[in-house]
Amino acid sequence: MAKLQPPKKVSNIVRLAIFWAIIGFAIIIAFAFNYNTTELEDVPVSEVITRANDGEISRIEGSGNELLITPEGEEEPTEKSYIQGGVSTLLGDDILSEEGKRVVDDQPPSEVGTTIWNLVLFVGPVILIIAFFMFMMRQAQGQNNQAMGFGKSKAKLYGIDKEKVAFSDIAGNDSAKQDLEEVVDFLQHPKKYENVGAKIPKGVLLVGNPGTGKTMLARAVAGEANVPFFSISGSEFVEMFVGVGASRVRDLFAKAKKNAPAIIFIDEIDAVGRRRGSGMGGGHDEREQTLNQILVEMDGFETGTNVIILAATNRADVLDPALLRPGRFDRRVNIMLPERKDREEILKVHFKTKPTDSTVNIDALAAKTAGSSGADLANIANEAAIIAARRNSKKISNKDLTEAFEKVAIGPERKAKVMNEKEKELTAYHEAGHAIVGHVLPDSDPVHKVTIIPRGATGGVTWFLPPEDKSYTSVYEFKDVLARAMGGRVAEKILYGDDGITTGAGSDLRKATEIARDMIIEQGMGTKLRDQVFHEDNGGMMFDRMTRDRPYSDATAQEIDKEVEVLIKESGRRAEAVLKENLELLHELSKQLLKEETIEEDDVAKILKDAKLPVEARLH
Repeated sequence: MAKLQPPKKVSNIVRLAIFWAIIGFAIIIAFAFNYNTTELEDVPVSEVITRANDGEISRIEGSGNELLITPEGEEEPTEKSYIQGGVSTLLGDDILSEEGKRVVDDQPPSEVGTTIWNLVLFVGPVILIIAFFMFMMRQAQGQNNQAMGFGKSKAKLYGIDKEKVAFSDIAGNDSAKQDLEEVVDFLQHPKKYENVGAKIPKGVLLVGNPGTGKTMLARAVAGEANVPFFSISGSEFVEMFVGVGASRVRDLFAKAKKNAPAIIFIDEIDAVGRRRGSGMGGGHDEREQTLNQILVEMDGFETGTNVIILAATNRADVLDPALLRPGRFDRRVNIMLPERKDREEILKVHFKTKPTDSTVNIDALAAKTAGSSGADLANIANEAAIIAARRNSKKISNKDLTEAFEKVAIGPERKAKVMNEKEKELTAYHEAGHAIVGHVLPDSDPVHKVTIIPRGATGGVTWFLPPEDKSYTSVYEFKDVLARAMGGRVAEKILYGDDGITTGAGSDLRKATEIARDMIIEQGMGTKLRDQVFHEDNGGMMFDRMTRDRPYSDATAQEIDKEVEVLIKESGRRAEAVLKENLELLHELSKQLLKEETIEEDDVAKILKDAKLPVEARLH
């Protein structure tokens, strides 16, 4: 198949510049005809007559009233003079001797320069007026073209003149790549599938969390397939005028069909693909008309067009069911967060072009970054390079890598923030409370770092990291997370009393309440409401949420509130039991934090090696 070449366009500005350059060049030529570039010396006519009679002049040329004098020994005129009547005056009145007359060359005055100059003065303004009207007409035509092109697709063509991305350039996501390789293989070898009666999916929906590589995989499909690849964002269809989006959809599919086999990639399709009838615009608003046109183009009367549609979204739950049925987006590719092995491969890709020293341990970083997306890992690698450059190092060290990871995960250090001694002490006890509760409880993740240096929006951080990737979370693990989240507030209450608690635990309490509600509503982990799920869809439009009833009654809502209250109070009691049992360690860890400000994992483990789990805090 011949490669599709993008049309070459000459800018109107370039055309206008060429036009004015030609006009300027013509004016310069006209001046050149009427301008003598050689500077000639003015001499009196009497001197010219005397020198001509004495034989000192080899030639006198007349041009109107001007005399051009060439002295003896010269080849070109070097002097000039003027006489009324020109050369005929010298010859007619016998002013020159017979010897002098021989040097006079009577030339009729040249009219060429004068004629051209008069022509320029006459034609120049006409040309300028014509050029002005042509410019105004072009401007008007451009505005008209923009108006006529309002309904044209804004899709960009990739995979021809762009730098290509291949599947081998993308680490991880092996299952997703396998599904997309089938699409590429069909485009390259359609007969192989048609011979056995197989039909390739017309639409492939890429679903995954932000930063997992959906768009990158689509670019790899463009690079591997070697067919025209039209890319557009879902928001580019929608305008303020009803019908424009549908017109752009028609134009996009028409272009793809002309260049079939081809691929259309719609990024963030949820911008136009949300459920119909959920907004205040009813069934006639612009977004829904655009969606209707997409549905018709994907599975209307016209079939066998060899156009495959790829679409990406991180909100598949809000898409219209008609989009997801077989015959439209009948294949769904879930792009998951990378596992440890995939994270290591992704980090190697990002560090391939970055100089590192022997201390860099990518495997250890991959182990610590559970739950990170590919974009997060790319950000860590870039931050490490920035930190190394800031300290004027030519190579990235493991210290740079660790600092970059912590900056991305928990925020940058704010050492400029000044805290008084009382606030420092309060922060130290608060973070020590988190650390001790999390260290003692059996189903909690181990403590990675404790610091009282403000980071991000927090006054201090107690950082827990899972030792390995986990696919599921048990009730015991949830409850231990709740207890350690309450550890800071409980430590304040033990040290300063109920009236001494502060706003420092605000974010901890919000997080604990969110986890508790998720356990009851989404996971069915309540006591009285065990195995009952009350899913609340928060992805709809505002009007939709206002008019839709909750999926449970007011009595159930009260029961949910009671269940959440029970979980929070239970977590507080467990945290209080742990801290009272290990009160001396709480003081010791707080003093160490005040002294060093930051304590790493190994040092925390040494300080808390004798910590005890009281019976009151046990769940099993």
